[in-house]
Amino acid sequence: MRFTRARLCAFGYALPPLVVSSAALEERLAPVYERLKLPGGRLSLMSGIEERRFWPSGTKPSDAAALAGERALAQAGMEASEMDCLMVTSVSRDMLEPATASFVHHHLGMAQQCLVFDLSNACLGFLNGMLILAAMIETGQVRKGLIVAGETAEDLVETTLRNILADSSLNRKSIKSFFASLTIGSGAVGLVMADADVCRTGHVLVGGVCRANTAQNHLCRGGERSGSGTLMWTDSEELLKKGVETAHSTWQDFLEEIGWQPETVSRFFCHQVGRAHSRLLFETLALDPRKNFETLASLGNVGSVSAPITMAIGIEKGLLQAGERAAILGIGSGINCMMLGVEW
Repeated sequence: MRFTRARLCAFGYALPPLVVSSAALEERLAPVYERLKLPGGRLSLMSGIEERRFWPSGTKPSDAAALAGERALAQAGMEASEMDCLMVTSVSRDMLEPATASFVHHHLGMAQQCLVFDLSNACLGFLNGMLILAAMIETGQVRKGLIVAGETAEDLVETTLRNILADSSLNRKSIKSFFASLTIGSGAVGLVMADADVCRTGHVLVGGVCRANTAQNHLCRGGERSGSGTLMWTDSEELLKKGVETAHSTWQDFLEEIGWQPETVSRFFCHQVGRAHSRLLFETLALDPRKNFETLASLGNVGSVSAPITMAIGIEKGLLQAGERAAILGIGSGINCMMLGVEW
């Protein structure tokens, strides 16, 4: 997929106010750690995540997404009423029906003529949204659009903690499938994209590629209801292995499609799962890890928000300058992989 008209106008993001450390989560699991003789500090040691953020009780995905959307619009100097399209791409949603996007649309006071829908693809939803919006801009269907995602991890983490504490049958092996759920954090991000005629930033979404390896769709499954909450089961080791294998093939496709050489990429922004994942990914793709900007240690895995919020913070820190190239690399459960190229 190649584009010439689609421009990134502005990002906006929101960080939840409640900071919860990995050590604090392990304190709650102290009886289980003691029974299984697990060493303290293993959560941060295994994942590289020191803390994650949570929203106050009662915060809905639409609340978080709307806040990020407001900030993206303000950064772009545009009004919500100007948008031709709104996508909500988070894993989290207010309810099954109606679309979470309908609540964000109403909250922001967007036009009735605005195309409104949810788009879901696990942790790659936002990147999918960028491609779809770019394609609509390229073909003239829309001129300006807003993509938002608001992840609310509180229920998943709380239910996982309660489940681990209540399940006396867990052993050192079976407990591993729940640890990935404890790396999840909350956050929100928004992005305004528009046609080159109305957005003169020069930030070009050059294109992207995707690959599906759905024979591995059993390695991470979430959404199972357990009592009053949600659980997720993950084979972290196998998901890491198969995910990076898929990324290697995707990277070769990406270079061919975009026509770039690896050394011409100035900065990488990735979906963040854990320290071991990042290390293996950059070793396998033979890329310089010093070019990879991370927010993993302080935000954790923020689902569909993870890669775009990391890019937004990196841009805010001045890590991407005019004329430089950035690659956004995403691997999501499914397994699906997507890589996008941006010329800043």
